[in-house]
Amino acid sequence: MAPKRHAPPIRLRRLAAELRRLRGVSGLTREDIAERTGINAATLYRIETAKVRPQRRTLVGLLDLYAVTDPQRSEILELSRTADEQGWLRPYHADLPNEYTAYISFEAEARGVRNYESLFVPGLLQTEDYSRAVIKGVWPTATTKEVDQRVQARVERQALFKKESPLELWAIVDEAALQRKVGGLNVMSEQLSRLVESAAEPYITLQVVPFGTGAHPGMPGSFVLMDFPEAVDPSVVYIDSMAGDLFLEAEEDIRRYNQIFDYLRAQALSPGDSIDLIDKVLRETC
Repeated sequence: MAPKRHAPPIRLRRLAAELRRLRGVSGLTREDIAERTGINAATLYRIETAKVRPQRRTLVGLLDLYAVTDPQRSEILELSRTADEQGWLRPYHADLPNEYTAYISFEAEARGVRNYESLFVPGLLQTEDYSRAVIKGVWPTATTKEVDQRVQARVERQALFKKESPLELWAIVDEAALQRKVGGLNVMSEQLSRLVESAAEPYITLQVVPFGTGAHPGMPGSFVLMDFPEAVDPSVVYIDSMAGDLFLEAEEDIRRYNQIFDYLRAQALSPGDSIDLIDKVLRETC
């Protein structure tokens, strides 16, 4: 019997993804790096696929080659130091760096995303004006530049639907997200129309939990389940909280959130009835 393969911890997967990104930005091949640093190309492959954690001197050599400076350099070194631990709480930073954040990196590599939202339209389905209104509303001290960065990042994420193999999204939203007039009537009308259009795409499934459902398992808060192409990379749960971005990977957490999503899917309106409800709210909004 073949030995059981253990999934790499989420921190190690994040580290590998960031090192792949940095190499891509540098334009260097693994063979180029082997020539410049003496790091074996096969070893670099294992590092970039999260099969091993790089030794500190190896990681420092790569960061030197990629000209990575603080604060990003310190964050990557800390990520490597804790790479064998499970779970991850990533605190918010004052601004959004140009490079992908942890969530965006995982989302970009996912095969499918299951997203429940209790108060907002899912980020992957937001219009630019709705995104701007949401970010300004929940982050009242943000500068114009900070808002612009967040909005741009949200818009760029939607390019995942334009890939040759588009990201598969199953989104469930509470009716509260449809009824709240974020940004005013015009912005909300445009956003509701976007939802109707998006739901017609074969890679997007949209359901609404109506007010009439009463109490339901999603009321404690929103969450995202990300599923990946490789069996060795199990699902990851992402929870956006006031404290920061919480990533969960323990089997019991994945199982619990899978069950919650299944309950929500059963209690929500069918996709067709959901669109009828969105159309009804849209008519009332106009």
